Amino acid sequence: MNADAIRTLHDYNYALHRKIWACIDHITDAQFVEEIDYSLGSIRNHMIHVISVDRRWIMGIREQAAVAHLKPADYPTKAAARAIWDEIETDILAYIQTLDDAQLERPVTLKVSRQAAPIVHPAWQILVHMVNHGTDHRAQVLPILHRFGAPTLEQDFMIYLWAR
Repeated sequence: MNADAIRTLHDYNYALHRKIWACIDHITDAQFVEEIDYSLGSIRNHMIHVISVDRRWIMGIREQAAVAHLKPADYPTKAAARAIWDEIETDILAYIQTLDDAQLERPVTLKVSRQAAPIVHPAWQILVHMVNHGTDHRAQVLPILHRFGAPTLEQDFMIYLWAR
């Protein structure tokens, strides 16, 4: 994996997240926090989860001390959630711009709650996982948005590339 490929994948990932936020703009704050009986529940919970996990992965790659997960309840409105999202997204994308091919191959050791022992992966695998994780949660949010009458979108990587 090379740094340009990682940057392209993350540009795609966050461009599509921003499109999801544009869809979220069409729902009310009450709909944003409405509990859904699937996966993480509300759209708010999904969005806060994704950016919280992305922040933790990046901190691990940077070898920074882990921070607690963001708590969805701390973000009761779309505006509050979007503000923390934008702050973290800006930091992540700026960091990814600094990476080179050698840094992507560097092994990263992390303690993950689902694993008894620390995990070790090259940075590029964690960065690819972040994109996959984002796609998974966008796919979960899209039908909820549709149910609320908000516009939805295609999220295929190739469609993103064709539009660039």
